[in-house]
Amino acid sequence: MIVILQPDIQKGTAEYQSVYDYLAGLNNIQVRIHEEHGTQQVLTEFYLVGDTSQLSKEEISSLPGVERVVRISEEYRILGRHKDDHRPTSFEYNGVHFGQDTLNIFAGLCAVDNPEHVELMMQALQENGQTCTRMGAYKPRTNPYSFQGHGKDCLPFVFELAGKYGIKVIAMEITHEDHIDEINAALEQTGNPTGIMLQIGTRNTQNFELLKEVGRQRKFPVLLKRGFGITLEESLNAAEYLASEGNTKVIFGLRGMKTNMGDPHRNFVDFAHVPVIKRLTRMPVCIDPSHSVGTRQAGPDGLLDVMHVTAQGVVAGANMILVDFHPVPNKALVDGPQALTMDELPYFIEDVMIAREAYVKRTELAKRFQQS
Repeated sequence: MIVILQPDIQKGTAEYQSVYDYLAGLNNIQVRIHEEHGTQQVLTEFYLVGDTSQLSKEEISSLPGVERVVRISEEYRILGRHKDDHRPTSFEYNGVHFGQDTLNIFAGLCAVDNPEHVELMMQALQENGQTCTRMGAYKPRTNPYSFQGHGKDCLPFVFELAGKYGIKVIAMEITHEDHIDEINAALEQTGNPTGIMLQIGTRNTQNFELLKEVGRQRKFPVLLKRGFGITLEESLNAAEYLASEGNTKVIFGLRGMKTNMGDPHRNFVDFAHVPVIKRLTRMPVCIDPSHSVGTRQAGPDGLLDVMHVTAQGVVAGANMILVDFHPVPNKALVDGPQALTMDELPYFIEDVMIAREAYVKRTELAKRFQQS
């Protein structure tokens, strides 16, 4: 059960304490406090853990300072979309809005190589009206002898160039809790010119201790990729780990499933799950066509496979696209064969907008059908 206080009820006030004391006094019930930080106000939510089936929703709703009570009907207590649950499905970070009704493109380097390539890429993003990107500083690799990223050494020049070209949010994978401190230090060193979205990669989806550490920090939003060899339910529970520790600014990423049934693509594309995740949870949904397809192959129609699957995800309602883009793909240190080129970036963006327009028209059609 979730007890949501009125927006003007602040911690330390008499109303706040009165509600908390009442809930804390319930038999066999634990109370966990969560705060949703908006742009203008803080919304306090009390999560009641235990046997809540016998509790009176009406009685708790009548307490002074309580806005509404939501009885949990799904497994994902915090991120889940429950019956009669009208909590917001979006958040804002560093001037960029993320929600189940928005779309943001994060085109960038799978692995940072040198300042020249980073600058060429960010300049191209600015020229094409983009304010978000992806940057791989820490790279977990299957082969221990493969390049694993420049780590903290590349962060200062990446952040400075991001500020120079108006990049507001960088999606950056981390593999250890120490990387959060390194990112914070580099941001402070460079004057906080940009924002960071921490990315939990598919290999760490069930690294529960890392999830807890990332969830305890509230500064950075989180992109959690689906585990490539586990069920959707198991991956959604991994996202719940983040929220249970306090960070509810979570985006769920689909990046393809590891199975030979996806051949000749790198992974089996799972973008049909976009609307499923939006139905089960309040999280925005990201698609990663680059790591799903893994090639630059094109069909007889001339369209790259990576563009086809991107359109499929966008038409299904995706809210974020994570795509590899490199000024000189044949010199990329990681995943060059699947990266978009400089010439293809504006073409890719325009193609995405066509698919987005189709999605909007489909939702409008659905509304008209439901009203008829």
